[in-house]
Amino acid sequence: MSEVRFVTSFAERFALRVPVVQAPMAGGATTPALVAAVSNAGGLGFLAGAALPPEKIASEVAAIRALTDRPFGVNLFVLDPAAPDDATVRRALEAIDPLRAEFDLPPGQPLERYAPDFRAQLEMLIELRVPVASFTFGLLPAHDVARLHDAGLYVIGTATHTAEGVAWRDVGADAIAAQGAEAGAHRGTFIGAFEDALVGTLALVPQLVDATGLPVLAAGGIMDGRGIVAALALGAQAAAMGTAFLTCRESAIPQAWKTRVRDMSDTSTSVTRAITGRHARGIRNPLMQSLSETAQKVAPYPVQNALTQELRQSAGRAQNADYLSLWSGQGAPLGRARPEGISAAELMAQLEQEWHAATSRIAAQQR
Repeated sequence: MSEVRFVTSFAERFALRVPVVQAPMAGGATTPALVAAVSNAGGLGFLAGAALPPEKIASEVAAIRALTDRPFGVNLFVLDPAAPDDATVRRALEAIDPLRAEFDLPPGQPLERYAPDFRAQLEMLIELRVPVASFTFGLLPAHDVARLHDAGLYVIGTATHTAEGVAWRDVGADAIAAQGAEAGAHRGTFIGAFEDALVGTLALVPQLVDATGLPVLAAGGIMDGRGIVAALALGAQAAAMGTAFLTCRESAIPQAWKTRVRDMSDTSTSVTRAITGRHARGIRNPLMQSLSETAQKVAPYPVQNALTQELRQSAGRAQNADYLSLWSGQGAPLGRARPEGISAAELMAQLEQEWHAATSRIAAQQR
C-alpha cells in the first residue's frame, strides 16, 4: 500500500515531519528535554512559560537550544497584575488551610506576588527571539503582535470559540490554537462565559478555519494517529497534543499524577475553577471535591492558583495524587496501550507510524 501524506503550510514553515505540536502544559510537564525531543523527532515542542519568571524562561530556552537546533515555542498566559483585597485572600485560605494542615503546613498567608509579571515575560520572549510564541487567557493588542513579528516571532492565539479566533486574526496573529472542550487543563476562554465556550474539537476546528482563514491547530481529545488524520480532515494544519505527552519519561510531573492519567476512564474528568480560580479540566480527586464544596470562597485566578500551590507541591513530593491538580484531557484512555515510561521520541515515532497507517487505510477505502 503506498504511503499517503498531507502537507500543510504550517508543517512546511517549521519543517515538521509529523503534523504534531506538543501542547504547552503548565505544572512541570514541559521540561527542556521534552520540548527538544518532540522538535528533534519532527514535531514542534512547546515550553509552558506562564508560571515562570523571565529569568527562568531564559534559562529554560537556553537549555532547549542546547538540545535542538529545530524550531520550538513558548506559551504565556495574558494576565493583568493581581491585587486582591485582604478579605478575598482570607476567605480563600479558610477553605485551603485545613488541607494544608494535612501536610503539616502552617496556615497560608497573603503573598507579595501571585503570578510572574506578564509584561516582563513578553519582553523576554522578544529579547530571546524564540521561534514561536503562543498566548492563552486573553488577547494581545495589535501593537504587541507587531513587536513580536518585528523580532521574528510567529504568533499563535488560543481560541475556544469563533469570536475569539476572529479577534486574534484581527490583531495580526499568524495561527489559531483551537481548544476543544475535551482538552485538559485551563480553559482559554476570554470572550463570554466559559460555559458557553465548551465547543468540541470536531465542531470548533472547521468553524475557525472558515471564519479566520488562518492556519488552525486542533487541540482537545487527540491521542493517536487516527486523531491526527481527523484533525487534518477538519481543516486543521496540525494536531496540538498535550495529555498524550503527560506520561512520557521526560515529563516532570509526579509519578502519582502519571499513574492517575493512565488509570482514568473517559468520564473521570470535570471542569472546575476550585483549584486555581479559573476553569480547568482535570481528574476528580479529594482536592477538587473539597474546594468545590466551598465554591463561594474560591479566589479568582491567579490568586487561588498561588494560594494552593504550596499544598499541591507538598502533595507532589509525597506522591499523593489526592491533593494534586490532575490536569488531563478526556482522551487519556486512548494512550493506555502505550508502554509505561515511553520516551517522547518513541511516542513521536508511534504517532508518525499511526498517522501514515490511518491515512493509507482511508485512501485504500476510497478505491
